[in-house]
Amino acid sequence: MDKTYDLIILGAGPAGLTAGIYGGRSRLSTLLIEKGMDGGQIVQTDAIENYPGQIDQESGITLMSRMSVQAAKFGVERATDIIQEVHLTGPVKQVIGERDTYESKTIILATGAKPRSIGCIGEEAFRGRGISYCATCDAAFFRDLEVYVVGGGDTAVQEAVFLTKFARKVTIIHRRDSLRAAKSIQEKAFANPKIGFMWDSVVAEVGGEDALQWMSVKNVKTGAVTKVTASEADGVFGLFGFTGMIPGTDLYKGQINMENGYIVTDEDMKTSEDGVFAAGDLRRKSLRQVVTAAADGAIAAAMAEKYIEEC
Repeated sequence: MDKTYDLIILGAGPAGLTAGIYGGRSRLSTLLIEKGMDGGQIVQTDAIENYPGQIDQESGITLMSRMSVQAAKFGVERATDIIQEVHLTGPVKQVIGERDTYESKTIILATGAKPRSIGCIGEEAFRGRGISYCATCDAAFFRDLEVYVVGGGDTAVQEAVFLTKFARKVTIIHRRDSLRAAKSIQEKAFANPKIGFMWDSVVAEVGGEDALQWMSVKNVKTGAVTKVTASEADGVFGLFGFTGMIPGTDLYKGQINMENGYIVTDEDMKTSEDGVFAAGDLRRKSLRQVVTAAADGAIAAAMAEKYIEEC
C-alpha cells in the first residue's frame, strides 16, 4: 500500500472503534485494522447494563455493530489482516500484515487483553452462559444465586467480596491451601459470612443445557472429584474466573515501555514513543470496562490529531 495515513488503529474493539470515530470526524485519514470480528471480548456478552445511553436489551454485538456503522459514517477505512510486525520508531510508523504493509504518521494500539482461561472442559461453550471473567460486568445477573470464583490472588479475592453484594453465597476455589492475596484483602474475605472456600481444588469440567448447571471440581492432592449442581429452585449458578489477564502486546515488546506486559501511558494515552498511543485493556489501568475503553480511544485520537498538527 503506497498511501501514508494520518492515523492507523490496530484493533476494532470499543477503544479502537471509538478512536476511529474521533479520528474520522476530525478529518484525519484513518485506517482501522482488525484480524477478525469487530468488538473484541465484549461481543461475548449477551447483556450489557452499565453502558451509558444503551438501548433496551443491549448486547455486546448490538453495541459494537452500532459503533462500527458510526465509524464508517465518518470515512474510516478498514482492512482485515493479521499483523506480523510493527515498527513504531521514526516519523512514519509501519505495520506489516499477512496481506499488505501499511504506513501512518501516528498509530493507536488497541489490541486489548483477554482473561486467562479457567482451563476446564466445556469452558468455551458456557462463556456468557454462566461463566464470566468480569464481576463488574456480570454480578447483577447472579443476584440471589450461588457463585463460584476461581483464583486466589488479589483480584480474585477482591472480586469475590464484591460479588457478595449480589450473590446468595460465594465460594472461592483455589488450587492451593492458602490464598495469595494481600493479608488485608484475605481478612475481609475470611470475615465475610457469605464467602466459603474449596481448597486444593480446580474446576475440571462444566456442563448444563442452556446455561451453566453443574461442574466437576477435582482435589489436586487426593484426586477426589466433587460434582457441584445448581439447586432445582435456582436452575443455574455462576462461575467467575480471575486467574489473570493476557494483554495483546507481544508485537510491541522492546519498542515501548511496558509493565507486566501492559503498555504504560500517561493520561493522554501517550506511550514512550512519539506518535504512538495506546487505548483500552492493553494499557496499564485500574478499570477495564467498555466505557473506559471508549474514553481511552477518544483521548488517543484527539492526541494523535494534536501530535500531527504540532509536527
